[in-house]
Amino acid sequence: MRVHGTLKKWNDDRGFGFIEAPNNEKEIFVHISAFPRDGIRPRVGELVSFEMRVDPDGKMRAVAVQRAGATANTRKPRRAVAQKPKSVAIVPALIFLGLLCFVGYKIFLPLQSGDFASPLSATPRITPVQNPKFRCDGRQHCSEMTSREEAVFFIRNCPNTKMDGDNDGIPCENDSRF
Repeated sequence: MRVHGTLKKWNDDRGFGFIEAPNNEKEIFVHISAFPRDGIRPRVGELVSFEMRVDPDGKMRAVAVQRAGATANTRKPRRAVAQKPKSVAIVPALIFLGLLCFVGYKIFLPLQSGDFASPLSATPRITPVQNPKFRCDGRQHCSEMTSREEAVFFIRNCPNTKMDGDNDGIPCENDSRF
């Protein structure tokens, strides 16, 4: 049931006030959230109609406040705003994507081919030397070599050799044959 009254007190800083109704001896609390959101601030002396609710603490509160002469729906309908189509800069995006792919390719290619020497690797990268006399055939130990020259070729050019115990680049130092 709607009740009519007059806004007697209003604290704009705190957003609440009190309404005096002719049939109530007590003032009724009203919060700013009970007023319509029409951009008009409540004014002392303003005639209003409202519904009364009881708070959990037993006090009366005004809700669904309407100003005198206003209809039930005081909200202004929102106007539909035409959405602009978002323009996508397709050419710069494609250029950026192409550049990103190119850089990724340039970084990935050396990793795949083994041309990339990691600074963290303990063994230095050895460039294979073409020597028609010798070829890497899986031999790894000094006992499998026939000469010091062959051992030097293997240690410099072939992987997984086990002929340089102290890693000084001189193979088969303890082999008396050489």
